Amino acid sequence: MGKFIIHGGVPIAGEVSVSGSKNAALPIIFASLLTHGVSKIYGLPDISDVSAALEIISGFGASVVRGAGVTYIDTRALSYRRPGDSSVSCLRASTYLIGACLGRFGKAEIQGFGGCNFSRRPIDMHLNAAEAFGAEISGNFVHTNKLVGAEIIFNKKSVGATVNAILMAVSAEGISVLRGCAVEPHIMTLVSYLKSAGAQISIEGDVFRIKGTDLKDGSIYIPGDMIEAATYLSLSAITMGNVSVSGFDILELNSFLKHLSYSGAEYEMCDSKLRVMGLPKRRCDIVTEAYPGFPTDMQPIFSVLLALGGGGSIRETVWEGRFGYLSELAKLGVRYSLSERGAVIYPSQPISASVCATDLRGGAAAILLALSAGGQSEISNGEYVLRGYERIVEKLVALGARISYDC
Repeated sequence: MGKFIIHGGVPIAGEVSVSGSKNAALPIIFASLLTHGVSKIYGLPDISDVSAALEIISGFGASVVRGAGVTYIDTRALSYRRPGDSSVSCLRASTYLIGACLGRFGKAEIQGFGGCNFSRRPIDMHLNAAEAFGAEISGNFVHTNKLVGAEIIFNKKSVGATVNAILMAVSAEGISVLRGCAVEPHIMTLVSYLKSAGAQISIEGDVFRIKGTDLKDGSIYIPGDMIEAATYLSLSAITMGNVSVSGFDILELNSFLKHLSYSGAEYEMCDSKLRVMGLPKRRCDIVTEAYPGFPTDMQPIFSVLLALGGGGSIRETVWEGRFGYLSELAKLGVRYSLSERGAVIYPSQPISASVCATDLRGGAAAILLALSAGGQSEISNGEYVLRGYERIVEKLVALGARISYDC
């Protein structure tokens, strides 16, 4: 188990460019199984989640070559093999194997899909979609002789179910109509990749119309990670620093920036770089929602801004019970209370401590707090953070932080 060792309370300043989006990269890696050619993926982040996904598709016979800035994935000769439990269990995005394997091999196995263990994360919507496309579920297997076009209405926004439905629809015979889809930016990036490989997809609002067809070579550039951008922007604010962040689409941060403004923090955009100045001054209440609402992945990060600013509340509507990280942040000085409606964060004073990262974003929040506090802090289970932040130690050190990682 690795740990971060942090000496906080030092000035943080400089420029940082975010890496490729984890949430965009993972569905594209699994979607490549549906193609019969060589895909070129530019800007794939070097993080453990991506490494695990590439290992899984390599198990089916995909040839993966990582070059300078581009990754080549050759999927012309594949055969079904049961993915290793260790790789699948560490990666929530391995659920995309349901749609990808049904589309390519006509079968998929329901395994112990993993990821951050912060909430009950059922896959009933994924399996319901598979049945709508003509698949049958028998024990731990989903299988079909042929996927057929279907009309699906999602009763709530689900990124994972939307991705799997798209993967099945592009492989199905005929036309499919998907209604009530999640429309997060990384889903649109997936659509762009599939269209580059020959998919026929049209979108109107949250309705996707897809005609199944054979897919060939695909090509895509992975956009900058908006959650990583929000993390470094928050760091600038809580350390009263001067950090300029680039390499992402500012429109994807509209909800984050809107709540920053509500809280009284200031920000400015100059030469494609965004900078946040000073801590929030007023109480701010957030509700996590499907895009374009406030992203659930940003709420642990924003909790630090609330704690060191004017306080506020968080209502989580996407992942039930996603507040396990707060018990660890409390050791770093955060005062909070929980109720059925969510969490209330009170104005707090950061202190140094030894804590555990409970999940990816909770671990990042702990790093932010430790950097703002004086003294030495240690954050164990650091491998959670490495799942989603490329070269985080190197980037923070370049900004003046005193941080190291001990494997």
